[in-house]
Amino acid sequence: MILYHGTYTDFGEIDLRKSKPNKDFGQGFYLSREYTQAMAMAKIKVEQLETGVPTILTYEVDEEQMQQLRVLRFDDYNEEWAKFILLNRNNPKHEPAHDYDIVIGPIANDRVGVQLWKYETCTIDLPTLVHNLRNMKGITFQYYFGTERAIKILKRL
Repeated sequence: MILYHGTYTDFGEIDLRKSKPNKDFGQGFYLSREYTQAMAMAKIKVEQLETGVPTILTYEVDEEQMQQLRVLRFDDYNEEWAKFILLNRNNPKHEPAHDYDIVIGPIANDRVGVQLWKYETCTIDLPTLVHNLRNMKGITFQYYFGTERAIKILKRL
């Protein structure tokens, strides 16, 4: 399987300590199967940081090796996915909120973020959150590699 990472500059080694905490699936290295999604993320990074050039790094993942790791997969927006996103985004500790090596699931983009905010502020309940998310157009999946064991199976192309 081929995965893409969008960034603002090329780099060699993946350093998980440089990853930001409180992301959708926790502090880790995020990739996409969609080149266009990775490029969109790279452009956002350049815009946010006001430096660099949109850069796509390409990796190959051996799916047999992936099966040897702790993998959590969400195939759709659901209550478990929403709770997991909120657990990671609101994690006050420096340690991960979970013990998975790899997590695969929908991206909580800006439109999704609004719905999560509505849920957190008690404007909507959990079933309404999931209903609203399922009725949005276009799910884009992200691949989170959050441990050194997971990073080791990524082969840079």
